[in-house]
Amino acid sequence: MASEPASPQIQSMVKLDIETIRRLSVSERVRLVQDIWDTLQPTASELPITNEQRQLVSERLARHRRDPDAAIPWPEVRDELGLE
Repeated sequence: MASEPASPQIQSMVKLDIETIRRLSVSERVRLVQDIWDTLQPTASELPITNEQRQLVSERLARHRRDPDAAIPWPEVRDELGLE
């Protein structure tokens, strides 16, 4: 999916803050991305999804339903990544 060019306001903000972001630790940057992602969740239903993406989700859901014990619990993944 091709992304749209950032607005001038966003481009300006990124130029001002990107060095600060780069100085953050990996876990801090992941947390920042999570915080940004959380602001998108209320509008996630507005995002387009391709037929290929829909098929992939259906396949993964079916695989999970066949073997739910194969899933790795989020706290375990978070700990492995060193996230809070």
